[in-house]
Amino acid sequence: MNTNKMTANNKPKNWFSALAHPGIFLGWSRHFIKPLIFLTLISFAFGLWFAFFNSPPDYQMGETVRIMYIHVPNAWLAQMVYSIMAVSAIGSLVWRHPLADVAMKAAAPLGAAFTAIALFTGALWGRPTWGTYWEWDGRMTSTLVLFLMYLGLVALWNTFSDQSKGARIIAVFTLVGAINIPIIKFSVEWWNALHQPSIISTEGLSMPAEIYTPLLIMTLAFTLLFFTLHLINMRAEIFRRRANTLERQHVIENSMPTPTNGKEAGK
Repeated sequence: MNTNKMTANNKPKNWFSALAHPGIFLGWSRHFIKPLIFLTLISFAFGLWFAFFNSPPDYQMGETVRIMYIHVPNAWLAQMVYSIMAVSAIGSLVWRHPLADVAMKAAAPLGAAFTAIALFTGALWGRPTWGTYWEWDGRMTSTLVLFLMYLGLVALWNTFSDQSKGARIIAVFTLVGAINIPIIKFSVEWWNALHQPSIISTEGLSMPAEIYTPLLIMTLAFTLLFFTLHLINMRAEIFRRRANTLERQHVIENSMPTPTNGKEAGK
């Protein structure tokens, strides 16, 4: 009867707790990996075909407009991934969500990679369009700061041997850094910048549908790629923490003195 009571108490209280439980998360998340990979590949296939074979050159930028199909989705993900990390940081600090710090850590290297691609493709796009690879305008500078923040958080995670203890400290730094996201978003309106405003405004699209359609598909493809890699990274992090816990327990058990019987103690 006591065993049944303990088992009942260990069960998640609601669906949110069930999704948050690492063991249950490992169970249901594995069913999503293959469908996500399939959808990601299909989206990239359609997006790349539209972008490079079915999209006309821009009347101003010419063929260089195709760089936008890589640059814009990665610039979008650079901000989206950090926003997800900020929400996860709140979950870790306020609700002590069991998977919040796992999601936060798993997203950091992905965000750094997407931001690096955005900076690199932006430089390639800027040279023929603006005549320079780099300009210290508001959006470029704030995006570079975001990239350095990602690298700092990744390095900070690696300094803690106990990830659960370091999660709260890193969550605070993540939330402080979140102030940079609205700066990136509104930097074009706040300061004179080379970047154009949002492609969607109250007046409608700022580009023809032949260019906007492949851009939308490529944004979807890169977003699906992030969710696929993020899910895989979260699962890997949970297994890594379980392995570290077992290793620590093994070390503690082996370091304990071996009990001796009374005769050996008398000798």
